[in-house]
Amino acid sequence: MKIVTIGGGSSYTPELIEGLILRQKKLPITEIWLVDIEDGKEKLQIVGEMARRMVEAAGLNWQIRLTLDRKAALKDADFVTTQFRVGLLEARQKDECIPLSHGYLGQETNGAGGILKAFRTIPVILDIIKDMREQCPEAWLVNFTNPAGMVTEAAIRYGHWEKTIGLCNVPFSHIEQAKKILNQPEESLFFKFAGLNHFHWHRVWDRHGKEQTRALIDAIYGQHMQNEGLTNIHQIPFYPELVRHLSILPCGYHRYYYLEEQMLAHSVTDFKAYATRAEVVKETENRLFELYKNPDLKEKPEELAQRGGAHYSDAACDLIESIHNDSRKMMVVSTRNNGALTDLPYDSIAEVTAVITSHGAEPLNWGTFPPAARGMLQVMKAMEQTVIEAAVNGDYGAALHAFTINPLIRAGETAKQVLDQLLYAHKKYLPQFADTIARIEAEQPADTQYVDQLLADRKLHQK
Repeated sequence: MKIVTIGGGSSYTPELIEGLILRQKKLPITEIWLVDIEDGKEKLQIVGEMARRMVEAAGLNWQIRLTLDRKAALKDADFVTTQFRVGLLEARQKDECIPLSHGYLGQETNGAGGILKAFRTIPVILDIIKDMREQCPEAWLVNFTNPAGMVTEAAIRYGHWEKTIGLCNVPFSHIEQAKKILNQPEESLFFKFAGLNHFHWHRVWDRHGKEQTRALIDAIYGQHMQNEGLTNIHQIPFYPELVRHLSILPCGYHRYYYLEEQMLAHSVTDFKAYATRAEVVKETENRLFELYKNPDLKEKPEELAQRGGAHYSDAACDLIESIHNDSRKMMVVSTRNNGALTDLPYDSIAEVTAVITSHGAEPLNWGTFPPAARGMLQVMKAMEQTVIEAAVNGDYGAALHAFTINPLIRAGETAKQVLDQLLYAHKKYLPQFADTIARIEAEQPADTQYVDQLLADRKLHQK
């Protein structure tokens, strides 16, 4: 088996390698190729050497290859995993800081920042698919790159790569929380998730067929146990009445929508303190790569859990193993809806509990949501599909419409200004919007100067 990881220089790679090592008896791996770009060359070398030490310490003869040549890496691959960030952490910093400077949420997958991340990422995933069509036409594409739901939908809808499945580590945190509260092992519980990436709900049953969702709601929201272990989200408590009304458990990311005012205020405070999530993660990454340089380090360090993507390997490696061996494991994935959620278009991408087979994901039927959840879900799906349209076509009208639809963006002149400033800030990675950005630069010098000054201030403070 040949596995290729796009974004191989990521700080997450040691966890992926660890996950593959733990499944060595189930996966006939011969080669692992770690691929990155020129800007990530140094990190690729550091993490690649770390991966080699881990494999050697496990007594395995897998070949770990490092390259900047994506096409060469993809030749005859069986599985391609993606974990890249277009524009690196500097791009995430822009996604957060520019909206927050106007009092709008800046976040990696939500609000204006999440939309711009999709604009940068979707053309790249489509380029990767073009290379896969030439080099490994039978390979599975396992996407962990955020915004995972939108990237997965673009890969299937516009890239026509049916063998694509998206992953996220957030459901794992909710499963761990339920296991701890109910004091039962995972194999004694049945979980059912449905919704969109970073916008799902779930229900839980025990092995005797009794639903435990209400018991969990009472315990979590009645006994102040609202921490799901998501290190990258501020844990403001939900209003218990909201959750009890739905009688289904929300995703931790729902705080951005159910508690928008408080979450925005906290983010603005962090922004003013030069402590946005991107700026914190930069420091964490620097520490991790210093650890990875240690020639005596041969296992994943505990500090990686602080990065925010813990348990990625449990998802990615379980998925690869289940497809390869037709294990039919139940997993929460982003896949084609196929009628599982009656409130979403049949061919759209949903994040849903599915049986993972050798032919892909078979989603479990969820049915319909209560009106209070259904309305939000359908607005978010419409917004996602409009974002994807804008990303693929470079359509400024679609981009502005996506901003208008998004529940976390107050539509109007300021929203348009934030969009224009973000487009300008990311112009290196948005060739599809080249004409629009040229117009912004020619006609709106105040916006470009504002962005340049804001980013220079953040850079100066970091020094």
